[in-house]
Amino acid sequence: MNFNSIIGRLSPKDTKFLPLLKEEAGIMVKASALLSDLFICKDKEHRDELCRKIKVEEINGDKVSAKILKELNNTFITPFDREDINAISDKVEEVIDVINRVAQKVLLYSPEHFSPCMTRMTELIQSGTQEAEGAVYELDSLKKNDTHFRQHYKEIKRLEEAADGVYEQGITALFRDETNTAELIKLKDIIQELEKAANKINSTGKVLKSIFVKYA
Repeated sequence: MNFNSIIGRLSPKDTKFLPLLKEEAGIMVKASALLSDLFICKDKEHRDELCRKIKVEEINGDKVSAKILKELNNTFITPFDREDINAISDKVEEVIDVINRVAQKVLLYSPEHFSPCMTRMTELIQSGTQEAEGAVYELDSLKKNDTHFRQHYKEIKRLEEAADGVYEQGITALFRDETNTAELIKLKDIIQELEKAANKINSTGKVLKSIFVKYA
């Protein structure tokens, strides 16, 4: 038995990091749900309110991320390597940040309409955040049963590939069908931010997969 295994057996049950990571992941899921609502909303005032709510969640995510960093600096024994805890938190925060950027661009540009691909991409983003949250919840039982954990990060990858396909089709349709140049520029920028959100979720999945390789 190596030193890390001995320390792992002797260390107390984690009461800091996993709850904080779960909280941060929950904020990510809430932000993605608001984003999904945003792209089916037809009322401008309600749409603006949804954008503001997403901004609030982005601020909440920053606060939790700061707490995690503070605890990392103040804690000697952690349930996983410090860099792994920090990497999960960073990636989840990046997802929340990009979701907020999408919302703020909608607020800034106020497009006349959304293309169908946008709605589909927000659905895939929401599903991806739910899978990432599910994996975070499985961290505390990873060494006992890794089946569900593996399913989560594999599904994240599948969803990202689906989002890539929707993005490519959406961009093609946009340049084919949109005749208003100003609207085309707005919608193209928003679609690209949605793709970045899907990619950030996939990056979170890669971090989770690397943790599985190390600890399962």
